[in-house]
Amino acid sequence: MVADDRLRITPTVAVAAADLTYRVSRSGGPGGQHANTSDTRVEVTLDVRHCTGLTAQQRSLVMSRLGPVVRAVAADTRSQAKNRDLARSRLAGRLAAALRVSPTRRPTRATRGAKEARLAGKRRRSDVKRLRGRPERDD
Repeated sequence: MVADDRLRITPTVAVAAADLTYRVSRSGGPGGQHANTSDTRVEVTLDVRHCTGLTAQQRSLVMSRLGPVVRAVAADTRSQAKNRDLARSRLAGRLAAALRVSPTRRPTRATRGAKEARLAGKRRRSDVKRLRGRPERDD
């Protein structure tokens, strides 16, 4: 996170705090008196279509991978502030993963040694399987 409360996704991409929507509610599951009275579960939502921090190409990439609305939820701690930070970091992680472009694979050929080793292994395996059969009768 940056000083102006922008959500840092990558070193070059940040989303404005105004683009994020927060919703708090009570955490589910068992608990004591504190769990029944505190709204500590935090859900952060980002509408990718109207996000100003992403370029058009980045928006289309995120929407194709995650959909038009991206959500992250945190209900791990009893503190709403800690859950807010956790939800923001989870949202940033999801967006960073969606923006990551994997390098294109360059096809390569197997080396001669690799081919020979593969064929030698196949021959050994063939011999093992051939020797598994019933022994031949010598009548």
